[in-house]
Order: sequence, then C-alpha cells, then structure tokens
Amino acid sequence: MGQGLSCSGSSYDHDFFAAVQGGNLGAVETSIRSDPSLVSRTTIYDRLSALHIAAANGRVEVLSAILDRSINPDVVNRYKQTPLMLAAMHGKLACAQKLVEAGANILMFDSLNGRTCLHYAAYYGHSDCLQLILSVAQSTAVADSWGFARFVNVRDGNGATPLHLAARQAQPQCVHILLDNGALVSAVTGGYGYPGSTPLHLAARSGSLDCVRKLLAWGADRLQRDSLGRIPYNVAVKRNHGACAALLNPSAAEPLVWPSPLKFISELDPDAKALLEATLMEANREREKKIFKETSYSLPSPTHSDEAAPDDNAAEESDSELCYICFDQACNIGIQECGHQMCAHCMLALCCHNKRNSISLCLSSPTCPFCRSSISRLVVVKAKVKDEGDEETISKLRKSWRFKNSSEGSSSFKGLSSAMGSSGKMNLAIPDTIDMVDKPLEVHL
Repeated sequence: MGQGLSCSGSSYDHDFFAAVQGGNLGAVETSIRSDPSLVSRTTIYDRLSALHIAAANGRVEVLSAILDRSINPDVVNRYKQTPLMLAAMHGKLACAQKLVEAGANILMFDSLNGRTCLHYAAYYGHSDCLQLILSVAQSTAVADSWGFARFVNVRDGNGATPLHLAARQAQPQCVHILLDNGALVSAVTGGYGYPGSTPLHLAARSGSLDCVRKLLAWGADRLQRDSLGRIPYNVAVKRNHGACAALLNPSAAEPLVWPSPLKFISELDPDAKALLEATLMEANREREKKIFKETSYSLPSPTHSDEAAPDDNAAEESDSELCYICFDQACNIGIQECGHQMCAHCMLALCCHNKRNSISLCLSSPTCPFCRSSISRLVVVKAKVKDEGDEETISKLRKSWRFKNSSEGSSSFKGLSSAMGSSGKMNLAIPDTIDMVDKPLEVHL
C-alpha cells in the first residue's frame, strides 16, 4: 500500500531508491553527494520519496541521513500518505520516533480514507507506535489547538475513530491503550461499511473475545443499536462467534465497569492502576465462567489475554497482611492520605459500578471504610516480611473468619466475588463503624 518501488525516470534513480530500501547507507550518501536533488525525487506511479521508502522499511539510519538535509518530514505520496503514516502502518517505531523529532505533523490526513497516523497504528495493531503518537499529541501544539480528547477520537472519512478500527481488526492491546487515553467507547461510525456501529459492534463482528471484554469493562453498552437496529449480540450470533455472543447476550450478567469517571482513577499510580485493572478483569472472568457454564460454549484459551488471574492461594503464601474487610485476600493497595490498606477486590467494590452514567463525571471520590476520609490517591504497597508466628496467627484468623461467614450468612463482608452475585452487580455495603478497627491499619492492596 504505497511502500514498494515502481519504475522511476532512470536506472540511476532506481539504484538510489533500491539502496534506500535495502538500508545501504554508504551508497545512499554517495548518491546524494553526487546529486543532491535525489532526496526530493519520487517514484513515478506511487510518488514515493526516499523518506517514504526508508520509513516503510525501517531504515532509520538512512532516514536520519535524509532528514539531516532539511527535507520536509511531511512530504506526501500519491495517496497523501506521509512517511509517519507508513512507519505507523509497518510498525517501524524507531523511524516514527525520528520523524516526530524532526517535526512530523500527526494531524495529516491521507486521501484514501481520510485517516491519520493514529488510525494507521490502531488498524495495524502496532501498540508501540500508537503510544508514541498519543504521547506526542499530549506534548505538542495538538493538545492546545485540537485538544487531546478530540485527537484520540479523530474520525476518518467514513466516521470511524481509531478505536473502531482497532476493534474491527481485533487489536486488543490497541483497544486498551485507546480506552485508557479517553477514546469514546460508544461512539458510532458514519459510513464505515457498517453505519451506526459502535466499537462493540465491530468487535463482535471480528469475533475478538479480548476486545469485547475490554470494551465491556470500560462501559460499552450492550443494548446500543446500529443503523439496522442490531445490538452487538445480534452481530456476534450472525457471525457465529458463540463465545462473544454469550458475553453480549442482554440476559447475561453485566460485567463490572472500570470507574473512569472518578477523577482520582485517571490519575492513579501506574502500578496501582495495572493491579486494579488486572483485578477487575479477574472478577469479570469469574462472571464469564458462570455465563459459559450456562451456555453451550466453552471458554476459549486466552491466546491474546494480557491479564493473569491471581492464584487463589496468593494470600496464604504472601507476606502481606490479610485484608481487614474480606479477610480473604492479601492487602496490596494503600490509600496514600490516611495510610489504610485493603485488597484490590475490596477497593474495586468501593469504586466500580455496573453502568457508566453520563452525569457521573462530577462524582466525588469514594471514602475510606476505616476512617471515612476521601480517597484521592492509591498506591501499591509492598509486602512485609512476617515470622512464623505471624503466619500462624493469620492462618487461624482466616479460618475463624471463614467459619463466621459460613454461620452468619450475608451479614458479614464476603469480598468482591461474593458481593457480585450471579448478576455481576455489586452488593457490598460498608458500615459507618467497624468494631474490629480501633486504630489506623496498614492494609496492602
């Protein structure tokens, strides 16, 4: 798609472009010294410049040598594709980095589908290039002129955002990055082959279970209809994607949703955010097991999954204290302000919700269940080293608490998994006072 060589005006030009394509830096520099105009010439049919060819083939040294001649980094080919677009298309991160350092414009649109370099990175699944472009958008005039959120959701000529393209092409990592950077999870397409489709419709069409999971976890609406009146479930059924259809079935339990409207969630420490996201996906997988068990579809092996489910015995083997809410998981998340700690499951019970609310953007932060102070910052807490006596005490406490839970029924805290219930909805209630706590605790989540 615009990266190969076509016949040029002379064999001399062809030799130069062949040297660029092969990464022969010595031959390229010799040719340029002999005829400086070569850096501005293009192939006949596709109008590819040396920059296009070097970027598409990952020849970063050649690319740098040409850019050093003060060549415009935004030169376009026949289809108005820039070298940066071709670098993003082929996943050539080093070349993309060189081009943005040289001032390449990330807001250029091609003439094929009206797409930017962000569309190309999302469509072809090059998450590293995608992340680079998003980083550039945050640190340049793009954020000031367009606004970062507008750039993340930029539409191509058919009304498709980068998130639509990533979902359609089954690129779960790109879907995750885009959602994490503010992509609109329920935006609808214009004329992109499937008018009125959301990213969830397109993920259902591609049969990508991982994309469906991520979109649902970020609040995608299973009941939103496309221009033909179909919900994503109908699309998955028509395409015979049984596992996706099982999760998209409106009668199935809804997943837990990442609490992105809460301001402190968007400013989480990276380690804390990764831990909470993994815990959220784990909780939703438990829900999935019940859904798949009730259908004729078996859960496929997670070939693309990037979340590893924690070991059920992790709390037993960990040196961390047990969570003083559920007494089941090890504490690994701390509230920075007050110092209280709990497990990721219970923290999600405080923060997660089942449906994204359009008016929830102004919600206040949840409060600490121990001291009732507002939660505005979470951090991952490292495990403490315990002696054998501590481990024995915790083991006895765990058994005592589990026995109490089994005898008292639903009046006690039972952790996130039991709080979810079969419908996947949170039922965890935290009382105003907790008798077992009379001083600040160090709980690790």
